[in-house]
Amino acid sequence: MKGKQSFLRFVYPLLMKLTRLLGVNNRIQYNTNEAVPPASFYALQTVQNNGVTLSFEQFKGKQVLLVNTASGCGWTAQYTQLQQLHQQYPQLVILGFPANDFKEQEKGSDAEIAQFCQVNFGVTFPLMKKSVVIKDVAQSEVFKWLSDASLNGWNNIQPEWNFSKYLVNEQGSLQYYFGPSISPLSTTVTQAITH
Repeated sequence: MKGKQSFLRFVYPLLMKLTRLLGVNNRIQYNTNEAVPPASFYALQTVQNNGVTLSFEQFKGKQVLLVNTASGCGWTAQYTQLQQLHQQYPQLVILGFPANDFKEQEKGSDAEIAQFCQVNFGVTFPLMKKSVVIKDVAQSEVFKWLSDASLNGWNNIQPEWNFSKYLVNEQGSLQYYFGPSISPLSTTVTQAITH
């Protein structure tokens, strides 16, 4: 792990406390009206970092947590928590979407990102090819669905920063948006998973 990344891992607990105290990046939105998505989540597909296409149809009957990630961010230590969540809840599919949309914090290639995540955080959940997650002409189709109410039924919030989290239920409906400073292991997230 490089010096900057080691430092960020060290200051992560302080960063989490500070952002909670200041109320920064801790937004939680949920599907209060049980809106059904006009466009099917299961029609989506994306490309994994190894070049293999991943069809979301295989996720029918499973919860899916989609997270935009970055290797050089103050929240990068959340990879450890996401991996713990992945191991603790086998019924939950976690998908990581590396993106360089916030202050050049994901500069590596797909292979470098995969190696970094495996070596430093033991990540075994799937990582996708690096893509654009914010609203832009190049935005990933997956994040377009997650951040457009005309597609998902209720939510227009794009990732506010790296490690924004979207939880889709077993029927393919977007249920929650969790801001970056909401820990993947927080009671808020784990209760949403276990309903």
